[in-house]
Amino acid sequence: MTQPTSTPPPAPTPGEAIRLSVVMPVLNEQRTLRLALNRLLHTELPCPLEVIVVDDGSTDGTWDVLTQFQPEHGEVVLRRHEHNRGKGAAVLTGLDVATGTHGLVFDADLEYDPEDIRRMLQPVIEGRASTVYGTRLFGRDTVYQSFWFALGNRATTLAANVLYDAAISDLHTCLKLLPLPLLRSLDLDEQGFGLDTQITARMLLSGVRPYEVPISYNSRTREEGKKIGWRHGVESIAILRRERAAARRGPAWVRISRDVARFQRGQDVERLIATEEARIAARLLVRLAAADPRIAPGARASA
Repeated sequence: MTQPTSTPPPAPTPGEAIRLSVVMPVLNEQRTLRLALNRLLHTELPCPLEVIVVDDGSTDGTWDVLTQFQPEHGEVVLRRHEHNRGKGAAVLTGLDVATGTHGLVFDADLEYDPEDIRRMLQPVIEGRASTVYGTRLFGRDTVYQSFWFALGNRATTLAANVLYDAAISDLHTCLKLLPLPLLRSLDLDEQGFGLDTQITARMLLSGVRPYEVPISYNSRTREEGKKIGWRHGVESIAILRRERAAARRGPAWVRISRDVARFQRGQDVERLIATEEARIAARLLVRLAAADPRIAPGARASA
């Protein structure tokens, strides 16, 4: 990834539109890829969208699907690894070329619903948060194919909370919405599935606690292409311990990411103030219009 600098990069100012960069890493997803892209692109989002699809060395015709799909969709950017380098490497490639204010990873396996992205963006737009996690809740619009998979997620989430003094609900949710300046300041380097854990570990070490929004989840089976296994759970806990120990040595990224996080929180407060002031002004205008018929009728609609 791009190396961080000592100066916090600019973040969105109040009133500036959020721009979302969705990174979609794919490996042999020919069967579901076109549908996943169409669902994402046809979801009505409250901000501009760019989709960066990174083919991580697929051998099943995935790249052919992408090159046929992309010419008709200008918001789709393609990148390709000639050989498989790992999901983390594909995500980092996508983040390197992202141009939005915020980044989000979205898989092409149809486990997640892009409609949930709209609800995740709302607290960001209103200034209530800059980092939002889509949390999968048991028994609420979710399907887990395996009890052991669900239990493993709870175990690794508990480990993260204990090690980092946090209270997150879903460590391994795919839907993690973060400001791109913060993501880039974390100096991420995991090449495989471990990047998912490293993002959360370094984010928590930077002092950020995510705003959580419930999302739906429809997991697929191994026969359908599920690639996560118990070994990834063991790897996740090892990464959590390693990152916690490494942070005590004071690497540069810790200081830089904390500066970026503080800067972002200040911007969030300013956006929240601007949003609330606009709402108050709109309500006041409605009351004035109701009290004085000479005020333009359009005032009611503007509120």
